[in-house]
Amino acid sequence: MGLNRLYRILQVFNRYRLDNLVDSEMLPPAARGMLKLLSSMGRGDNNAPRGERLRDALIELGPIFVKFGQILSTRRDLVPDDIGDELAKLQDRVPPFPSDQAIARIEKSLGKPVDELFAEFDPEPIASASVAQVHAATLKNGDSVVVKVIRPGIEKVIRKDIGLLYTVAKLLLKLIPDARRLRPLEVVRDYERTLLDELDLQREAASTSLLRRNFLGSGLLYVPKIYWDLNSRNVMVVERIHGIPVSDVETMRERGVNMKVLAERGVEIFFTQVFRDSFFHADMHPGNIFIDTTNPKLPEYIGIDCGIVGSLEPTDQEYLARNLLAFFRRDYRMVAQLHIDSGWVPEDTSLCELEGAIRTVCEPIFEKPLKDISFGLLLVRLFQIARRFNMEVQPQLVLLQKTLLNIEGLGRQLYPDLDLWSTAQPFLEAWMKERISPKGMLRRIRDQGTDLLLQGPDLPVHAMQAIQRISDDQRKALQASEQARSRMQRNMRRAGGVMLVAAAVYGLAPELLVSIQWPVVALGLTGLLLISRKTA
Repeated sequence: MGLNRLYRILQVFNRYRLDNLVDSEMLPPAARGMLKLLSSMGRGDNNAPRGERLRDALIELGPIFVKFGQILSTRRDLVPDDIGDELAKLQDRVPPFPSDQAIARIEKSLGKPVDELFAEFDPEPIASASVAQVHAATLKNGDSVVVKVIRPGIEKVIRKDIGLLYTVAKLLLKLIPDARRLRPLEVVRDYERTLLDELDLQREAASTSLLRRNFLGSGLLYVPKIYWDLNSRNVMVVERIHGIPVSDVETMRERGVNMKVLAERGVEIFFTQVFRDSFFHADMHPGNIFIDTTNPKLPEYIGIDCGIVGSLEPTDQEYLARNLLAFFRRDYRMVAQLHIDSGWVPEDTSLCELEGAIRTVCEPIFEKPLKDISFGLLLVRLFQIARRFNMEVQPQLVLLQKTLLNIEGLGRQLYPDLDLWSTAQPFLEAWMKERISPKGMLRRIRDQGTDLLLQGPDLPVHAMQAIQRISDDQRKALQASEQARSRMQRNMRRAGGVMLVAAAVYGLAPELLVSIQWPVVALGLTGLLLISRKTA
């Protein structure tokens, strides 16, 4: 199945003449050979602009490729404007599926005809994305809502593409020894889980509800209300919001929106989700973000489509915060030490060498004005030193890194002079200070106190069980040691018997033994070596 899908991808690649977007020498030999074969059969005659051809090719290839295009569309510092403009259309302008299929799925999932569920239902979708599309509707009580419906058959397509990614990951591990540090199988596995979770609208509804609760009344981010009685795995009904698409910069400027504040608030929302809540919206492309301009001096974000969310363990949060702060302060030794302590690089890595390599990468970047420093570019440069120090990709942070790249790209699209570093640094410093303050430590003790009290009566039992496990392990170790000593004694007795026999033979026929003594010595040494290995 993987090779068939690869052939299909190369067909699309050839039909849309995407060979002028990449250097074919960068492709694997098998892909180059297939592409050459396809080209010999005749190339596509599509003469549309390259950005349009790339967009259409990604749509044809399916949701995984559409999402890749969505990420690229926010990275205007990494892609040309003509390509970025076309890829931006992927956010909410993917071709819809037929309305009769959507209605059939709604009625099957919710168990009633559409006329009974809604006072009004618009069969024409108002937006269509890679995994689902949405329709406007009005409830019987007059509430204005949108109905999100999963594309029929999309799970099968996603599983096929994931199968191809697994095939590619395994080939990388076999053909490129250095690919191990990238941990491709773990990354694909994490991406698979993320995509399949996005197909479950029950899960998305729960994530939306939590994000709404975290920011309710904050004035920073508004998340629409979920109607739980009209919710299933394939259908979700949510409050309809009204705002300006975040990509409509011209309209926001006409309404007097403070673009600097808007960009900085986006960064603040991201870091608040990651460090305060440890729960973040991980699909922050422009199609999922709107702006409430009621107060243009303090514009409020509106977030929708919480199908992809992420969270971090406390250790990951602290590691990430300390790393970022060390970068801000140009403390490259601390960055290097954190990489070693966290296990990103082997523990025997030379601290001085790693520090020097990081300094070489970062120092030229930090010599630029802060507003011109790209975190995305910094990640690319840092990754270039990964091979030398066997640095491994951390799958648990891949989603976070992708989201941060989206946020930076979006922020600079709104306000080109956005200073991500100075916006984030005060937040991170305050968060770290709060964690190590007496108040913060007391709160953490209080939060964990209930669990400790509940476990208190069982602590002696747990302690005795732990001691028993230690005793069992020690007893097994002693038994193994005694068995090894016994084997050694038996082997020595056997060796002694052989030596006695040899001595007797030597006394009877010394000239015979002398003639074979060196082979006997070599054989004896080999035997002792084998005995010692078995004993060990």
